[in-house]
Amino acid sequence: MFLKSGKTFIIAEAGVNHNGDYELARQLIRAASRSGADAIKFQMFKAGNLVSKTADKAGYQKKGVHDGETQFSMLQNLEFTKEIFHKLKKDCDKNRIMFLASPFCQSSADEIEDLVPLYKIPSGEITNIPLIRHIALKKKPILLSTGMASLGEIEEAIEELSKHGSCEIVLLHCITAYPAPFQEVNLRAMATLAQAFKLPVGYSDHTIGIEIPIAAAALGARVIEKHFTMDRDLPGPDHKASLEPDELSYMVKAIRNVEKSLGDGIKRVMNCEKINMSPARKSVITIKDIRKGERFTIKNIACKRPGTGLSPQYFDLILGRKSKTNIPKDTVISWEHLL
Repeated sequence: MFLKSGKTFIIAEAGVNHNGDYELARQLIRAASRSGADAIKFQMFKAGNLVSKTADKAGYQKKGVHDGETQFSMLQNLEFTKEIFHKLKKDCDKNRIMFLASPFCQSSADEIEDLVPLYKIPSGEITNIPLIRHIALKKKPILLSTGMASLGEIEEAIEELSKHGSCEIVLLHCITAYPAPFQEVNLRAMATLAQAFKLPVGYSDHTIGIEIPIAAAALGARVIEKHFTMDRDLPGPDHKASLEPDELSYMVKAIRNVEKSLGDGIKRVMNCEKINMSPARKSVITIKDIRKGERFTIKNIACKRPGTGLSPQYFDLILGRKSKTNIPKDTVISWEHLL
């Protein structure tokens, strides 16, 4: 399994933010590698297999591309050939980052088979049983995005994958909106998916900013996927809802800090706290001079810092006892002071 215990697998989603430009795609690879992400993911499709020539663009696509072209012509301009993906895989190897690509049809899945260690099935393909079956037969780990899907549709996709050879499946909670509104992200659905299907879960994010993927990591997401671009002002369908390189780096760093902070769940005094116990805690201390044989009362002892003597936990046990010796004011009480 590509997942490592205690480590969130972070995917920098380049998608089609290369705008059909190989050199821009290479820049994205270098930026993803510098960010510390585990993988960069592109999208592998053939416009003729993906969409009809008369299909309208989605609303968010129209906002990113204002030229009146059809979804088909837009996607045609964003296609990369198998040969280009082979070059990008080599670029990823040189930059020490995993190459991934989401296939949108059977032939695309075949063309990237020798390039990817796992398959990511996009949300829009979760009901595409022929494609799911085709990918399952390749017997590689699967990331299954669940945007727009009901529990029943997710269950059917999992059954199809399992039936045809997929034994490592991670479910990605996802809200398919660009950008996704915060009030509809429903991060707690990750726990529902984990409980319902007894599989590892992660989160594919389309919100603005980095707060939500960081929160998802804190809630136990094993995988985080986030769109990024070299420049949000570039023309194209996904740039506006993407992070820029410095933001991606900050997100990765924040998630790594969250990983470290989760711990093992055992409540105990941590090493870094021990040095602060004496100055921060209190002891039972005399608040006036006490003579030998005098009883300890609330008028001559109190609880003050430092915590180098008897803990206030013993305050009630000390009250009424007699002093073994003369004790000056502001003395930290120890058992040796008591008769």
